[in-house]
Amino acid sequence: MKFFSASDVDSALDFPSLVEALAGAFLGGLTAPTRHHHALPRADEGDATHLLMPAWTREGADAFLGVKIVNVFPGNGARGLPAVRGTYVLQSGVTGETIAVLDGTRLTQWRTAAASALAARYLARADSRKLLIVGAGALAPFLVRAHASQRLIDSVEIWNHRPEGARKLADSLAAQGFDARAVESLQEAVPRADIVSAATLSEVPLIAGAWLQPGQHVDLVGAFNLRMREADDLALRRSRVFIDTPAALSEGGDVAAAIASGALARSDVVADLAALVRGAPGRGGDDEITLFKSVGASIEDLAAAILVWRTSGG
Repeated sequence: MKFFSASDVDSALDFPSLVEALAGAFLGGLTAPTRHHHALPRADEGDATHLLMPAWTREGADAFLGVKIVNVFPGNGARGLPAVRGTYVLQSGVTGETIAVLDGTRLTQWRTAAASALAARYLARADSRKLLIVGAGALAPFLVRAHASQRLIDSVEIWNHRPEGARKLADSLAAQGFDARAVESLQEAVPRADIVSAATLSEVPLIAGAWLQPGQHVDLVGAFNLRMREADDLALRRSRVFIDTPAALSEGGDVAAAIASGALARSDVVADLAALVRGAPGRGGDDEITLFKSVGASIEDLAAAILVWRTSGG
């Protein structure tokens, strides 16, 4: 059995390869049952969440199965710790033996950003160059690199509810060669962007539909429960809406929350990521506003874990 630390996962993956691996996974051949989702009450810092996300490939000589175990503790931000922690267990689909244990937090960061980039391949304008990142948490730099793998991003702006976090991320990205800067006014930054990518735990909408401009693509990655929102109802109604999996119709904030309140109809959701990969229409024109809501899929985790295994000589 092999163990892959966060740095091992980083060494094994790159976004062009991972985006292609996810595209292949969504084309078929992987099975992903409904995730197990459990709330853990925490009196002083908001409920924590315990998730179990299994998936497996078709039967065969090179079959795999795996499960990701994820804990989301919103109060960790005040402790200076990541809110999301996870472990991935990769097993042989032939014998059932465990063949690898991977840092699930890092695997999640890679696959989540890659899923957004895969969606942007179909939904963002081909000439998109200006990226706005909303939220400066651990996922943010992965989103920048992922989107830059699919579009010629030449400008990155970062907004965070704590400005010092945005400045720190901008400095880090600049050191990696990106033209990056922190911004203090989200209202002013949103209209300038070609792609707006949000990864936060906000419980109030941050992105107002009134700020959106024709041709933009909105990528919503955070807001993982019905109490959270990253975009308001007007943003959803003004957009052509897409989701990663059908789970986004009932889980997570934004799309599911808007459907639950009646602000959005299920029929307003155009397609999921599997349908896009298989040829469903994506962006309909350069002036259209598109919006992608991601809640995460165990198909993505398994595809990423297999890629780490194979790239590392497993």
